[in-house]
Amino acid sequence: MKKSTTLALTALALAASAASTFAAEPVIGLITKTDSNPFFVKMKEGAEAEAKKMGAKLISAAGKQDGDTAGQITAMENMVAAGAKTILITSSGDAIIPMVKKIQAQGVQVIALDSPFEGADALFATDNFKAGVLIGQYAKAALNGKKPVIATLDLFPGHPVGAQRHNGFLQGYGLKSLDAKSNELAMPAEVVCAADSFGDAAKGQTGMENCLQKNPAINVVYTINEPAAAGAFKALKAAGKEKDVVIVSVDGGCAGIKDVGAGVIGATSQQYPLKMASMGVAAGVQYAKDGKRQKGYTDTGVTLIAAKAMKGVDSKDVKTGTDLCWGNK
Repeated sequence: MKKSTTLALTALALAASAASTFAAEPVIGLITKTDSNPFFVKMKEGAEAEAKKMGAKLISAAGKQDGDTAGQITAMENMVAAGAKTILITSSGDAIIPMVKKIQAQGVQVIALDSPFEGADALFATDNFKAGVLIGQYAKAALNGKKPVIATLDLFPGHPVGAQRHNGFLQGYGLKSLDAKSNELAMPAEVVCAADSFGDAAKGQTGMENCLQKNPAINVVYTINEPAAAGAFKALKAAGKEKDVVIVSVDGGCAGIKDVGAGVIGATSQQYPLKMASMGVAAGVQYAKDGKRQKGYTDTGVTLIAAKAMKGVDSKDVKTGTDLCWGNK
């Protein structure tokens, strides 16, 4: 009788332990700017893989387009209701901040990925100003002493990532710029045209077409990301000017690196969204264990990838960029 009672109690203890473990499964939310941009697709893949590895449940959502803060706010509300205690978010704008503060007060850890914003508990991201500096240095070397006539295909006004890349590019080129903390875009005289691309290929193409009408002598094009760069190249090729212009960009996705190899993009600063996401998930699991919020900024790295090396500019080749694209290896 005693033996059977002991066995029964042991079985109950094991069942209770299993139920407790299941109930304690960390729930982590991931909110990206969109679900179509390859950068955010890779970020989601990285988060899913790390969550599976660490025994966490990942729920994800995205805005309809870059700048859709309303969609991101709704996603936060839904994730908190679903039990998320950590939310990872690539912010589309400062309109999300009041909701972030609200859910933080409810015990939710909020970590920024890629895009910084005020009040985030922590940030895992590329040094976007440095990414801009690298492509600015490359563009200057590639122009080989010619006077720069620059078009910038930016993100949209007021976004820190767009400002940091733009202003870093100008500083790297040696032109008048603003510092890494500014959300404004410097516009020295060498920048003859600027357009908001929203990181979109079609908008990048339209922006480039308009810039060519404004000044056909453009010889350098800075782009916020590689889809915008691809759109710019399409417009330049249609105008018969693709061989006369140096295009530089930021992201370093597999498709973008392929475009570097094909001569569409001169050089790109490669970042690592898979790393950002996996580090964010790990921080969420840790918070579930000890209740200590992640703090501060973690630089997830940036590497300049170019098909043709330039003297005095540190870069890696296309093969290296392909091996590393967005943290695949």
